[in-house]
Amino acid sequence: MKIILLYGGKSPEHDVAILSAFSVISAVYFDYYQVQLVYIDKTGQWVKGPLLTEAPETDEVLRLTWDTTGNVVEGFSGKVIAAGDIKEDNAIVFPVLHGPNGEDGTIQGFLETLDMPYIGAGVMTSACAMDKIMTKYILQAAGIPQVPFVPVLKNQWKENPKQIFDKCEGTLLYPMFIKPANMGSSVGITRAENREELQNALQEAYRYDSRALVEQGIDAREIEVAVLGNDDVRTTLPGEVVKEVAFYDYNAKYIDNTIQMAIPADVPEDVMQKAREYAKLAYTMLGGTGLSRCDFFLTNKNELFLNELNTMPGFTEFSMYPLLWENMGLKYGDLIEELIQLGMKRYEQQAAFE
Repeated sequence: MKIILLYGGKSPEHDVAILSAFSVISAVYFDYYQVQLVYIDKTGQWVKGPLLTEAPETDEVLRLTWDTTGNVVEGFSGKVIAAGDIKEDNAIVFPVLHGPNGEDGTIQGFLETLDMPYIGAGVMTSACAMDKIMTKYILQAAGIPQVPFVPVLKNQWKENPKQIFDKCEGTLLYPMFIKPANMGSSVGITRAENREELQNALQEAYRYDSRALVEQGIDAREIEVAVLGNDDVRTTLPGEVVKEVAFYDYNAKYIDNTIQMAIPADVPEDVMQKAREYAKLAYTMLGGTGLSRCDFFLTNKNELFLNELNTMPGFTEFSMYPLLWENMGLKYGDLIEELIQLGMKRYEQQAAFE
């Protein structure tokens, strides 16, 4: 069987996706699979790379370069293709794409149109989970605790910034965290301690989206639970992002690699169980299939607040998701294999409905 590894993408998380893609192909069981590389560059151009029959030694195989005729001119052979040209029989797509145009339902809808099986969440789940504002409302309806928040549309802010500031400051206390509604990996997220910083933070968020989320900042630990499954949903013991600073940005997470993790997290048993219950409930409410990572805040009073649900978490060698499953006894390669089987089962189940 062939795995079509779709990676890169137009989002600011492009480089993270390349790191994740290399980790994935390094763990694939090549005794059973071939891996067809399909790279989406930052402009949205699709490039079909080599067909791999063994794990590469470095990620250079993923970094394709091509000329104006569509041919790769250094590194590895390949060509620019139309997106629909990836369709073929006896293949499953692994969309290792983070952020907009990859994790937000757009690619998933495209693959549904092609009638191709793929790994991960479907269209609705991807779109809802990627949208932080929509996620908040769905989880609120499910009774899952969250920190107080204020959604702010760009046109509202431009028309009457004072009203927005008054609403945020009347609902929340400083510090606040300001996030683009549709972005991940801490891209565009800023901490604000006063009104001037709040204004600058909104301007930063609006570089990435026309909708922003302003959240109450709290003094809390970051606890994460990995979720796996379709109808039969399993969760891991929580892990913890051990922080030495108040906020880790994109560079700290992926460039400088200064994140420290504790797996499993040093938390009371009842907190562990509650985090797993909330993660499973959130996953189910959003219609999750395949995989997700559920992120929580944990206060010094052991209060849990669900932060977000990530439908295509990082798969780099230092990412939390595969490490959480490794702690549960599921090796990286076996995790990839299970995701493939879940993707095929979801495709077959959908076909039976038609």
